[in-house]
Amino acid sequence: MKRYVLDARTATAHFPGIGRYVSQLARHLVPQLVAGEKLLLLHNPQAGTDWPLPAPQTNVQWVETAVSPFAFAQQWHIPRLLRQVNATVYHSAYSLMPYRPGVPTLLTLYDLIPEQFPQLVSPQARLLARLTTRLALRASHHCLAISEATRQQFLAHYPLQPGQIATIPLAADDQFTPQAATAVTAVRHKLNLPQNYVLYLGINKPHKNLARLVAAWATVVNELPTAPPLLIAGRWDERYEAVKTAVTQHNLHDHIRFLGPVDDADLPALYSGARLFVFPSLAEGFGLPVLEAMACGTAVACSQTSSLPEVGGDAVAYFDPTDSQAIAQTLLALLPDAATLDEMAQRGLGQAARFRWEETAVATLTHYRRLAQ
Repeated sequence: MKRYVLDARTATAHFPGIGRYVSQLARHLVPQLVAGEKLLLLHNPQAGTDWPLPAPQTNVQWVETAVSPFAFAQQWHIPRLLRQVNATVYHSAYSLMPYRPGVPTLLTLYDLIPEQFPQLVSPQARLLARLTTRLALRASHHCLAISEATRQQFLAHYPLQPGQIATIPLAADDQFTPQAATAVTAVRHKLNLPQNYVLYLGINKPHKNLARLVAAWATVVNELPTAPPLLIAGRWDERYEAVKTAVTQHNLHDHIRFLGPVDDADLPALYSGARLFVFPSLAEGFGLPVLEAMACGTAVACSQTSSLPEVGGDAVAYFDPTDSQAIAQTLLALLPDAATLDEMAQRGLGQAARFRWEETAVATLTHYRRLAQ
């Protein structure tokens, strides 16, 4: 019996992106398992699971541990647990992991944004992140990158051989599909949304580049007085108030609205109701909001940097995110052109369909099987 252990201790609200990845991967791995294979999910019952995991069944087992990924005790506790369950392969979705797991190990890598944008974290945190990443890479027999851009960044910054790291992209959750008018209307009423709007969804950290988007929107409003309002949705980090300051400086309070966090269940309708989704990020490990917007049948304009062209393909309008006027000119060209927006939306649906969690699971399982040989 081959026993593949997926470390699901990160399937909590503290790890929103990683938790979603672990949840979707686990749920789509189960149907791909064959006779003689079993998926073991390592989880901490004290922390709970904010992201759904497949229930225990014939080929799925939950393995409980009270040891957090942040606890030093995992360095001896998790390897002992892996021995107890007779693990064949261990898959860590996070660089805080046991660094001598004692079994063939797979590691998923997401981005190098803390190193690209050092202002996001303290020097001590950067040093710790680099140290734990090096230890995790040394402990792993193979690595998975969520985009080719991420793969190339790790090859450039760490002592990895090209054959040690493979690219397996993410996908949009199944809920992200074009929504019926009734669903869009319901969310519009719930969130008090205008009939017509442009949407950004994401956090406000500096690498998301929202200050330049605000500057671009000032130009859009000046040159296109009929432009719909810009809605900025997503979790807000109070450490970074430059975006709201920019809105005040440009006198855009009547043209830009901050929604804050939006319930996951409301996101498909929020995307579907937008005239255009705009994503000016300077760097992304994958850029899931771009894929989600396309999957909901919404036209997208985004940065031409890092992984975003991999996700958007030829369905997206790209701009230079370091130039607010370039952002503005792209938006000014698109917003009055309903035919082009409709065409982009259709292309986006086709592009989004290329990314499927089933394929991510199949590709990941292939690496489990190789490590198990």
